[in-house]
Amino acid sequence: MDSPQLDDLDRRLTHAFQLDGRVPFSRLAEVLGVSDQTVARRYHRLRSTGVVRVVGVPEVTKLGRVQWLLRVRCMPDAAGVIATALARRDDTSWVSLTSGGTEIACYTSAPRQEADEGLLLGQLPRTPRVVSVTAHRLLRRFAGGPAGWPGRASALDAAQVAALTPGWDGRATGSTVSPRLEPGDDALFAALAHDGRASLATLAAASGRSETTVRRRLEHLRATGALYFDVEVDAALLGASLSALLWLGVTPSRLDAVAREVATYPEVALVAATTGPTNLTLSIGCRDDDALYDFLATRLGALPGVHQVETAPMIRTIKRSGSWTG
Repeated sequence: MDSPQLDDLDRRLTHAFQLDGRVPFSRLAEVLGVSDQTVARRYHRLRSTGVVRVVGVPEVTKLGRVQWLLRVRCMPDAAGVIATALARRDDTSWVSLTSGGTEIACYTSAPRQEADEGLLLGQLPRTPRVVSVTAHRLLRRFAGGPAGWPGRASALDAAQVAALTPGWDGRATGSTVSPRLEPGDDALFAALAHDGRASLATLAAASGRSETTVRRRLEHLRATGALYFDVEVDAALLGASLSALLWLGVTPSRLDAVAREVATYPEVALVAATTGPTNLTLSIGCRDDDALYDFLATRLGALPGVHQVETAPMIRTIKRSGSWTG
């Protein structure tokens, strides 16, 4: 996915921050072979112009919660208002308008013991001008979330990836420890959703803790996999101006094989096995309509076991990684 809008250093920084969102500039400079000042100057330019944003994201399954992907079909004149209302909720993490503005895709989470009667699931069908709601519980992710997006993870070589991957991170260690939330964690997560590279002083002030306590808490949350860092970048800057959600029906005996295969495709930002009328969800980015057609016809079409594909182009994202873009 080549794009003239992101040069080589931009792409290498984006890849590096996907590996470790809080890697020190000095370490980045050493691995990339440039000066500390160059790294700092380039990152601040990317962030101040809104091109790249590093965010801290709680891994809800590690915190005793389950994640749902909702499809909310509504009247076109109400979609924007309903999407904005969903984005303002604390329990939503991603809200997009799809299918020409007639549908909303929304990620939400709920406590595991209350998953069948979550407030959001109960309220939506009674919202005026909502036509239907379909809820898909995410069972397993194969790409996206802590696993990242292959399409933006190709700028560094193997040695650089190894040098920048924190060995104690929960993604690398496969930790099965599930930490309990502590007082101040919600505020800490909120601050990291705004800026994953916020200083310890900023995070301490936001969460009412000392910098030493915040440092230890960050290390613990990351080591257990309860916190990971993601990079928000406009897919168009990676050469993918057309984004879409795909809903796949896959023969159960082929589900794992298909999920693992499509997770390696550079177009694919998210792969998740789900409950619901379909059992595999993809979020993809393609160059244009022709590229999307080729992806559907020649990539997915060649996979044994895929018997149903529904495509919903995304037209606008209102909330990303828990941060409302307004």
